[in-house]
Amino acid sequence: MEIAPYHLGFCATAQENELKALPIQGSIPQWLTGSLIRTGPGTLKVGQQSYHHWFDGLAMLRKFSFKDGQVCFANRFLKSQAYQEAIAKGKISRGEFGTTARHSLLERLSDPLPRLTDNATVNITMQGECFTSVTESPFPIVFDPETLNTIEQFHYQDHVLGQITTAHPHFDYQENAVYSYLVNLVPRCSYSIYRMDAYSHQRQLISSVRVKQPAYMHTFAMTEHYLLLVEFPLFLSRLSLMFSGKPYIENYQWKPEKGTRFLIISKENGKVIHSAQSEPFFAFHHVNAFELDGEVIVDLVAYPDSSVIQSLYLESLLHQREQVIAAGELRRYHVPLNNAIADYEVLTSEPIELPRINYQRCNTHPYQFVYGVGSSESGNFIDQLVKVDVQNGTNQLWHSHDCYPGEPVFVAAPNAIFENEGIILSVVLNVQAENSFLLVLDAQSWNELARVKLPYHLPFDFHGQYFETLASTDRRQLHR
Repeated sequence: MEIAPYHLGFCATAQENELKALPIQGSIPQWLTGSLIRTGPGTLKVGQQSYHHWFDGLAMLRKFSFKDGQVCFANRFLKSQAYQEAIAKGKISRGEFGTTARHSLLERLSDPLPRLTDNATVNITMQGECFTSVTESPFPIVFDPETLNTIEQFHYQDHVLGQITTAHPHFDYQENAVYSYLVNLVPRCSYSIYRMDAYSHQRQLISSVRVKQPAYMHTFAMTEHYLLLVEFPLFLSRLSLMFSGKPYIENYQWKPEKGTRFLIISKENGKVIHSAQSEPFFAFHHVNAFELDGEVIVDLVAYPDSSVIQSLYLESLLHQREQVIAAGELRRYHVPLNNAIADYEVLTSEPIELPRINYQRCNTHPYQFVYGVGSSESGNFIDQLVKVDVQNGTNQLWHSHDCYPGEPVFVAAPNAIFENEGIILSVVLNVQAENSFLLVLDAQSWNELARVKLPYHLPFDFHGQYFETLASTDRRQLHR
């Protein structure tokens, strides 16, 4: 069976490096003087064992640093407990999103309850004063942003309970606080929504919403006054999770007859002030949300069902047994506060994923532009960048032969007047050259400004953030 042309993006980078003054084709804006830090799988194999899903591999941090038009690079494996155990034993030690750790009878008898992974492959955030790499288990890993050396698990100074979380917290610039949630499975299932002041280690529980079965929700949305949990009908069986021995995500069941529920929660008092239903659909990523004319507007990347999860197993991705589903439909849901039915409109015909906006300026407000990755043809893997004007429905595309771009991170220009005044940073795999490069685009014109070339390839990653400074003192830097 023919292997996928982008298979190099799922092959390990064996080396940890620090590279100075990378070669640049084009020019970098002189005002760009910060750091782009990203996380994602660094290897999808330990010893003779392989992880099964794209989301499973052991995390590797990557950093591009900018100064005076020059670019330096470093990459380091995140030395989580899951990583250290796997390397020490030469095998997968903890279950991941789509992979079960295989233990001997003696190991199961000595440690009968499976330990949650702290393999933080999904996103970069700040907790308190710390730079952290995070995933969907509630164990942020603190690292040194200068060296990328792993320090420790982040320690919360509270007793807010939960076993599942999101790797996409929101930051409220008016309150100078983080909002997020946990899914608590014991003794009863609930969503625990919390607020945490910037620089604090203490979460404040603002709401606990009881549910019969928790839904799989990778992200959530926030407006000026509300938090929104969108319950797609992919529900967790606690008994299956405890006793089936199946990988984490395979303990969820798709129940389309339940439809999709929009829960709107007051930031002020934690009460569920409204809920609405829509047709069944699935999403990983929200784009933005805001309040307008008695409605809550929710923009997200939607799929007809949860089969996109199966499409991202490595067997499907690498051998293309069927069409790859790697990008979805950009939808705008209208949730009236006086009606129990939510409906939607499609904002573009272009497939899109890993959406980003000018977060500091636009989150919780009406906005114009969203940036993402996309597919040039139906069934293709991610092979282009997409800029969508959600106000008039027009698109701009970047595509280069044999190139597979990653998440586009928007960086605003100093003293910017316009929403899209700045640049886009995207790590791109060039399969023909067998290396990766950092692509720099002008976010307004969508013209290519530069390619910063690495001497080797980087595996595909997921999310990251641009930081103007690594002094951990300015929360205005925070994005999703």
